[in-house]
Amino acid sequence: MQTFADSEFILNADGTIYHLHLRPDEIADTIFTVGDPGRVGQVSKYFDRMEVQRAHREFVTHTGWLGNQRLTVLSTGIGTDNVDIVLNELDALANINFKTRTLNPEPKTLNIIRIGTSGSISTDIPIGSFLASRYAIGLDNLLHFYEYKNTLAELSLCQQFKNLLPSELSISPPAFTADALLFQKIPLDFQGITLTAPGFYAPQGRQLRAVSKFNLELLKSFAFFEYEGLHLTNLEMETAGMYGLCATLGHRALSCNVILANRVTGEFHAHPVEAVEGLIQRVLERLSESEFTEL
Repeated sequence: MQTFADSEFILNADGTIYHLHLRPDEIADTIFTVGDPGRVGQVSKYFDRMEVQRAHREFVTHTGWLGNQRLTVLSTGIGTDNVDIVLNELDALANINFKTRTLNPEPKTLNIIRIGTSGSISTDIPIGSFLASRYAIGLDNLLHFYEYKNTLAELSLCQQFKNLLPSELSISPPAFTADALLFQKIPLDFQGITLTAPGFYAPQGRQLRAVSKFNLELLKSFAFFEYEGLHLTNLEMETAGMYGLCATLGHRALSCNVILANRVTGEFHAHPVEAVEGLIQRVLERLSESEFTEL
């Protein structure tokens, strides 16, 4: 039986996992992730009662109850590098025995739902819209460090998208799929293919003083790409890493986005806090209506 070394599976002196500072009994099986630590309270204020409130670095965690459903909301910070930390430690909390440092005999599947913000690259998706990511393509490099298996559909999407990229970018983006059951249970206004970028400025086609190779005109051309009736719809910084790692670890994942910017028209939402609040309410309503506890 594999035993995880102290240097690989790191626990704090109080028995909590290294970055998240949580114990296994302090997370629910259904977890909302948000980027901004300040957004955790925007979700948990709807809980009927709270069990756990923990904060360490950018990782803020609240676990509580909404009706008869036990839920956790956790901030990841920005980017797939943080997603790497959060998802591996959530998986460890669910599937590793902290006393023996060995795997639990029965693997547990978590439901991980991102409530995030995003920018549209299509004039057909106005600011303020809610979008579920059916697929995510990773312009970042996180999943290049993991062994993973793509479906035939994902491989086809990868290749077709790669054909759009200029040769000087020299990247081979992987593609991953939302969990079908979560996607069905939390329908939103739009669905599409999300691009996950490794940064906010040049990697998303923004240019201030540093010159970008990945310019806005290239992004605009992406909006015409179509796969299985879906278009490239939006840009953000976490979804592909989340989908890829969840698939590898055996967890369900869905990314729900509120569109705060339209990169084609140059608009930005005048009331972003209220827009995020609307997405939170919509996701929690869908959660309640779907009798999610049956999962």
